[in-house]
Amino acid sequence: MSTAYFSHPDCRRHDMGPGHPECPQRLTAIDDWLLATGIDQALERHEAPLVDLAAVERAHSHSYVAELADLLQGLAERGESHAVDPDTVATPHTWAATLRAAGAAVRATDLVLDGGAENAFCAVRPPGHHATRDQTMGFCFFNNVAVAARHALDDRGLKRVAIVDFDVHHGNGTEDIIAGDDRVLMVSIFQHPLYPYNGAVPKGENMVNVPVPAYTRGMEVRSMIEAMWLPALERFKPQMIFISAGFDAHREDDLGQLGLVESDYEWITQRIKDVAERHAQGRIVSCLEGGYNLDALARSVGVHLRVLAGI
Repeated sequence: MSTAYFSHPDCRRHDMGPGHPECPQRLTAIDDWLLATGIDQALERHEAPLVDLAAVERAHSHSYVAELADLLQGLAERGESHAVDPDTVATPHTWAATLRAAGAAVRATDLVLDGGAENAFCAVRPPGHHATRDQTMGFCFFNNVAVAARHALDDRGLKRVAIVDFDVHHGNGTEDIIAGDDRVLMVSIFQHPLYPYNGAVPKGENMVNVPVPAYTRGMEVRSMIEAMWLPALERFKPQMIFISAGFDAHREDDLGQLGLVESDYEWITQRIKDVAERHAQGRIVSCLEGGYNLDALARSVGVHLRVLAGI
């Protein structure tokens, strides 16, 4: 079984300042864990390319992409930083990292569809699932998973894809982009109320939103997934599955108050993989979203990759 692993040094250069939870050390912690545990030997490493902005405009408006490019390129040229919202800082290195993160998702999609790997994981930042069609927010600039899903549909000719989001925060940006697109089924579980304080009422019939209260533990989450996600995925029969892989629902992560542990992420990944094997020839592209306790993040990504790689 072949699992591709996409990343790039540019994704570490985007640094929103001391003490910011979405920090470059997140990727370092993951890499260190993969090397220490030997998981790295089972992965095929690939360098994330720069995304073609035409692919980005499958998910984001032309005006948004042009305005963001103008802002971020200007910051890069001047060596300046700029707060785009109270939580999100654009830096001189953000434009390159943003292009690499979306580029990884698109290239991983092509690699998997072309048979070069059965599945792929994109260890990239900035994350993407809060970026709406027209707005930067929540640490996110381009919506990497939505860009990749639309690429699979619009450029590669698939008819049905699923997006699975298990970040502790609702993927409001992804929902904004794909709600009402009957080619996409999005299933998600997230703490509510919690940033971005929406998602309890889905925007479209192609959404299965599962809001859960603080302190919900893993066995309860598993029961909800079995009752709500899995039947919807079975009915939909996706030809490819994209994962917004946020690991901040871990009980050690301070940005949320859910109670998941590594065995829960292992179970969730296996259930997703089972659906992919039944309906999508095993095709999965997973992209890193949240996860801010470095140790818990590294361990959780490790079990996620063990399942994807079958080791």
